[in-house]
Parts: sequence; structure tokens; C-alpha cells
Amino acid sequence: MKITVISFVIENDKSCGNEKMRTVCRENSCTGCMACIGKCKKNAITIKDSMVAYNAVIDEDKCVNCGMCEKVCPNNQGAEKRKPIDWKEGWAPENIRGRASSGGAASAMMKYFVEDGGYVAACIFKQGEFVFEITNSVEELIDFAGSKYVKSNPIGIYAKVIEKLKHGEKVLFIGLPCQVAAVKNSTAVLPSEMKDNLYTIDLICHGSPSPRILNMALEEKGIDIKKLTQIRFRNKTDFGLSSQDAGQVYKTLTPAGIQDMYTYAFLTSLDYTENCYSCQYATIERVADVTIGDSWGSDFPQKEQGRGVSLLLCQTDKGANLVKNSGMQLKEVDIDKAIDANHQLRHPSVAPDIREAFFAGLDKGFYKSLSKCAPKVYYKQKVKEILIKTKIIRGGGKKKKKKKCWGGGGQKQ
Repeated sequence: MKITVISFVIENDKSCGNEKMRTVCRENSCTGCMACIGKCKKNAITIKDSMVAYNAVIDEDKCVNCGMCEKVCPNNQGAEKRKPIDWKEGWAPENIRGRASSGGAASAMMKYFVEDGGYVAACIFKQGEFVFEITNSVEELIDFAGSKYVKSNPIGIYAKVIEKLKHGEKVLFIGLPCQVAAVKNSTAVLPSEMKDNLYTIDLICHGSPSPRILNMALEEKGIDIKKLTQIRFRNKTDFGLSSQDAGQVYKTLTPAGIQDMYTYAFLTSLDYTENCYSCQYATIERVADVTIGDSWGSDFPQKEQGRGVSLLLCQTDKGANLVKNSGMQLKEVDIDKAIDANHQLRHPSVAPDIREAFFAGLDKGFYKSLSKCAPKVYYKQKVKEILIKTKIIRGGGKKKKKKKCWGGGGQKQ
């Protein structure tokens, strides 16, 4: 079974919300889940991306006022959330864990699910875009690998999931909480026996920036995102942007020992779209069967944590069974420590004071804007980068060739 590729339409919007428009949900609150586009049979909805915010805009000339877009939107019709009934921390077998962003929990569950006869729907980087695809091939699961610190595009995937469910197939959907809420709303009209075959995993999410910001950061470094075969946003506890070209060589955006400014903007919650700062899913009550993230509150020694330890929260019995059967090494975790160490399980990310200035300055460029709104950080990193390049101080790090092996596969989150 070959991967099914999902196409999409997002328009750049330079108006930043200044023009009056009819939107599916409250203006500037759109998460970009694309459920409304999946329901609209008149192609009357377009996602406007101003970088500051997403908006699902309705074309009045095409709209027939059926109301389907508003009903499926998780901002208008919230999906059911549950508190965890079980919580664990652990990691996948070493052939998966060693190539994962964290403990390899997502990879282990995907592999088990496909080997058990199911399909997996998740995000993939392809031809310069972060899109969603669906597959039942273990070999193709490696392309779903790794954390993505940018907004992905799930347009069309909900219809593919529904199609599989209608044919009696099991589907495991992995995405951000807003995307899981969207797939649950999209499948809500199906009979119970079909919905029972839908399994969901949501990620503990800080927030996500527009892909236009990533593209801008890369372009200003002379990198064409469409020519890349892979992008990495982190490796275990080492956060930083690196890319892979057709020559199969990973290159960091800055020398080793220097935090690239795209990662700085992400980790400081500077560049997320507006909706992320009032996220309804940043709570211990979750929308998915299983929630995964880093086990930052772990009691494991630092060396073990450096190899990657995943946190797994199970909200349903079928989620708990999925975790149990995935071949991971699991231990009980102190849930209070886990919640305390992951603020996204308590409240949304907080926008820094310089966010408005950052977006206002983007018309001059990504790095120019950061140099103005965060000059101490920017120039400190810039000076350090020059010192490393001129070999006055040592940076370190080596280029790594990608290896595609995963006990039948490769790297994964």
C-alpha cells in the first residue's frame, strides 16, 4: 500500500486581519485544523495566513449557508476531553529509540499498529511542505519521523480517515490536540462501530508558528526549503534546526554550540499564531486516547534522559492497550511532577512582551526583526558564531549522514 498524498490550499495574507471578512470561527482564533475545508462541498473556504494568525475565510459568493463548516470546527463545537486513567514514562526498543527525537513512543505505537493490520495518518515533510499522509506500510512509517516545530497542513486527511473507517479498517491518527479534535468532529456522524476503529494520539504542544516564518528564516540563510529532503528541529535534548539535502548530509543552521534564532523564537513562544496563547487543549484533560511528550519531570538519571524518555498519558482503555502492546519499556511516573514540568498540561504558552514588535518588524526580514526586538540574544549568538567560524573559540559537532534503518525502518519521535 503506497502512501496517499494529501494536497492543500493556504493563501498568504499580508493584511494581518485589518480587512473585514466572514470567518468560520472567531477572528484570529483559527488553529489551522482545516476541518471546515474538508466539510465544505462548495470550495468556499480559504485559510488566510498573516503569520500573526490564521483565519478560515468564507467566500460569500460561493457559500450556501449550510452551516457544516461551523458545526465541524472545534472552536465552535468542542470535542470531548478526558482526564488520564493511566500514566507511564519509558522508551521504545533501542533500534527505534536511538533514532527518535525523544523516547520513540510514537514510532513504537505506529509500528505495532500497522503490523496489527491498521493504517497510520500523521504529518510528513514532503517537497517543502508539512502535510498529512496515510499508510499501512511499516517501511514508509520512517517518513513520519521527528518533532515538527511549525504548523502542518492536514487538509484532506479527514476524508481519507473516514474512507478507511467506512471500509472497516483501523486508523491511528497522530497530530496536535486541535487536529485530533478536528478528526473526531469530522467522524462524529459515523456509526459507533466505525468510530471505535479510530485511535488517536495527541502531542503535548507548546504552540506552532506559520510555515511562512520557517521559510523566511531558511531563505535568508540561502536555503531553498523545496530542495530539502528532511528537516530536523531537535535531537533528544539538543534543540536546533538542521536540514538534509539530496546528498543525504545533515547541516545545522548555525555552527554547533550556537542556538539558531528560529529555535530561539520557538522556544520562547515568540512566533506562534494568535490562537496558541488561548489554547483550549493546554490542560491535563485531553482529547486523544493517548497523549505523548517528553518526560521532563522524570526521576531517571540525566544520562538516561539524554537518550530520550517519553511521557505517555492514557485517557481511554483502548489507548492504554495500545501503549501496553507497543513493545516499550515502561515505568510508573509521578503525574504531579509530569504536570509541573510540562506547563502545557496546565496552561497555554504566554506571549512575550516583544511579540508585537517581532511581527511588526518581519517586513524587514526574520533576522533583522529579531536583532531589533531581542538585540542582546541576537548579537551574542552572532559574535559567538563569528568566533567559532574564525576558530578563535571551538564549536564542535560533525555532519551526520542519514541512516534509514529501523528494525525495518528509521528515525522517529
